Amino acid sequence: MIRWTYAFIDRSHDRFPQAYAFWATVTGATPSQPRGPAGEFVTLLPAGPADAHVKAQAVGGPGGAHLDFAVDDVVATAREARGLGATAVYAEDGLEVLRSPGGRLFCVVPWAGETSRQAPVASPGGAFGRLDQVCLDIAPAAYDGEVAFWAAFTGWESVGTRLPEFHLVKPPRELPVRILLQRLGTEGPGGAHLDVACLDIDGVRAWHESLGAQFVSQGVEWTVMRDPAGGTYCLTSRDPETGDVASRGSAG
Repeated sequence: MIRWTYAFIDRSHDRFPQAYAFWATVTGATPSQPRGPAGEFVTLLPAGPADAHVKAQAVGGPGGAHLDFAVDDVVATAREARGLGATAVYAEDGLEVLRSPGGRLFCVVPWAGETSRQAPVASPGGAFGRLDQVCLDIAPAAYDGEVAFWAAFTGWESVGTRLPEFHLVKPPRELPVRILLQRLGTEGPGGAHLDVACLDIDGVRAWHESLGAQFVSQGVEWTVMRDPAGGTYCLTSRDPETGDVASRGSAG
């Protein structure tokens, strides 16, 4: 059973401080002291009684995003994932890193008692947003297998969306991060990125741009952005409280 979920922001070593500073601000959090042999891990600590659900990691290359799943029994859960087609990448006491059948990295970690989901965060102008989704960008040949794997591994609700190239794996309401799978138009390695739910995309975009983010492109009802460390993410037209789509045509 998955007890908690973390969205991991993976960014290059040389721009790591800019990455976690930006994401701490827009998620209403304070970055922890860097930890790890090279200071490569930071947790974004929310104000008030809420538990953290966002972490950042310095990586080689451009980075992206990945998911951590907090569970009661790391070894048994990783074994189950391998039985569903995942492959082992690395293991140590209290951590197993795996790769899904379609190539997406994820981690299984011990549950530390997290239970309290953070409220949406308001910009200075009053536009609310919540980082609540990791979107897995999947090549067409691997897409159906990835949908089946993530539904089986999580045990969460698995539903299509209004756009056929997207599929949602939706956790219980008390968990803070959902999984959206996007079928890419061409074959390739794919990746993963963060999604921020916001009803007022223009208001949230203006706030993010004031902090150094840049506009990349406009989708059906989402806006693609680039953070100050060069990582792309999306502002999506969804209710930040429920995660539900705000209007017809939205993904997720």
